[in-house]
Amino acid sequence: MEDKLNISGERIRQARLQHELAQVELAAALNVDYGIKLEQSDISEIERQVRSLRDYELDAISKVLDIDPIWLLRGDH
Repeated sequence: MEDKLNISGERIRQARLQHELAQVELAAALNVDYGIKLEQSDISEIERQVRSLRDYELDAISKVLDIDPIWLLRGDH
């Protein structure tokens, strides 16, 4: 089994789908709203946990998806 490079990818995917956003739409929102240049392929790699996630990326993703960043990190308690 390969090592996971982040712990938030699956929850990011879940929140993105609940907001009915495509990966490319999330990438575009991050660029427009926060100046974070991620491609659709970066979002895919984050969600599949094969790319690490920077703290400012996690913060911006949580804002775009209107979700608590702690939930992205820890999930439900």
